[in-house]
Amino acid sequence: MTGAEFLMRTLVANGVDVCFMNPGTSEMRFVAALDTVPEMRGVLCLFEGVCAGAADGYARVKGTPACALFHLGPGLANGLANLHNARKARSPVVAVVGEHTTSHLRYDAPLSADIAAFARAVSDEVAVVRTTGELAQAATQTIAAAARPPGRVAAVIVPADISWSAIQAAIHRVNVVRPSAVGDARVADAARLIKEPGTWILLGGTAVNAQALRFAARIEQATGARVAIARNVAKIASGRGLFQPPQVPYFPERALEFFAGARNLILVESEAPVSFFGYPDLPGIMIPESCAVFPLARRAEDGTAALEALAERCAGGVEARITDPAPVASEPGGGLTVDDIGITLAQWMPEGALLSEEAVSSAAAILKYLRAAAPFEWMPVTGGSIGQGLPVAVGAAMAAPGRKVIALEGDGSGMYTPQALWTMAREKLDVLILIIANRRYAILDIEMRRAGVKEIGPEAEAMIDIANPELRWTEIARSMNVPAARVETVEDLRKHLCAGLRERGPMLIEAVV
Repeated sequence: MTGAEFLMRTLVANGVDVCFMNPGTSEMRFVAALDTVPEMRGVLCLFEGVCAGAADGYARVKGTPACALFHLGPGLANGLANLHNARKARSPVVAVVGEHTTSHLRYDAPLSADIAAFARAVSDEVAVVRTTGELAQAATQTIAAAARPPGRVAAVIVPADISWSAIQAAIHRVNVVRPSAVGDARVADAARLIKEPGTWILLGGTAVNAQALRFAARIEQATGARVAIARNVAKIASGRGLFQPPQVPYFPERALEFFAGARNLILVESEAPVSFFGYPDLPGIMIPESCAVFPLARRAEDGTAALEALAERCAGGVEARITDPAPVASEPGGGLTVDDIGITLAQWMPEGALLSEEAVSSAAAILKYLRAAAPFEWMPVTGGSIGQGLPVAVGAAMAAPGRKVIALEGDGSGMYTPQALWTMAREKLDVLILIIANRRYAILDIEMRRAGVKEIGPEAEAMIDIANPELRWTEIARSMNVPAARVETVEDLRKHLCAGLRERGPMLIEAVV
């Protein structure tokens, strides 16, 4: 078989059977192998940032490695932002990157680049294949690296001539590595700490599933320790009937106030919280200098089992009491607000929905209402790089075709990767896209004022305003065969939201607020 077919069969043998791709000349043999390896499903994306984000979303939902194919250095460079987000989410992603033939590498061809340098910026491991004899080991090592807890981005760079050359090698399955167990001594130490006043528990990684949250609720109610969720978490269980601790605030002033008085911080698959950016006269770490940090479960360890053991020590057989927030109803009439969107979603979102959220400045106002929604899973932005929301929704819908996926997206952030709409239409993915159209980079407006700019001049204002020319999301969607509607009232939002949730397949709602 060819090297490309060998690589594809190795991926399939290890459970990686979907590849999000934007191929070029150097990857044609890999594309041709789709017909000889029917177990692999190729998903075409029109931009590499969509490939990377879709692989991230797929891995978040499945919990197993996803695959993305890139064309040489520039193609990989187009995907770096969302590979960065995937790495921060600890998503297991195998990035396959085509390279020039080995004989052509001596020339400075137009598309020549230091691919390994690009890959190292966002990857935990990079394998460069130089001979056919190296392909087998590189393939299995890359898959194993991606799958190793807590999940990693791993890249393998394959020259075109190795893809088309014959290879004689056995296909190996990698050993599945499970998260490590936390020892009894560490659980006992956490149990002693938790009795002290001012103790917090910070959940991250996989320890925000419904079961882990139940254990955390028992601990909080039995001990008085406060529980919070870290910001860069891949997927969070939320909605009615679930313990929903607050997430660490985004802005450092609020985060410092949030943790004021904290004496101990117990980490569960998380790290001590830091601010996204540095600001004058504000610390970078969001807990008091005197606060002691204790790792109950590290990122590669089983945080859910550690919480269960801690709950047994601290709460015995007592079950947690969950009090659901009271539902809120929107008042009809008048212009649509961000609060109306949150209230309406909370009323109509189906149980088991997957929410890909990139609402940026509107997120907090909407998410507070979704605590009263039917149980769902929420996938926030992890690495802070914009352009994740629509591609992650693509990957989530591919990973869970029986669940409704909702992409909650800002109009400015959505313009980073609108090509994802084309893939949604092509694959008939069950995604409802809700664009919050405020015609502004509102988060930059906030940050400008936080930077001490009291009056925003006309030139600076022009860098924040995106209303001239107007973005017409319904036309963008329809041009890619995604049905779309524009809404400006609560009544219209309800009407089209119900239709979009009822019908299968992609649909876009542009909500003007």
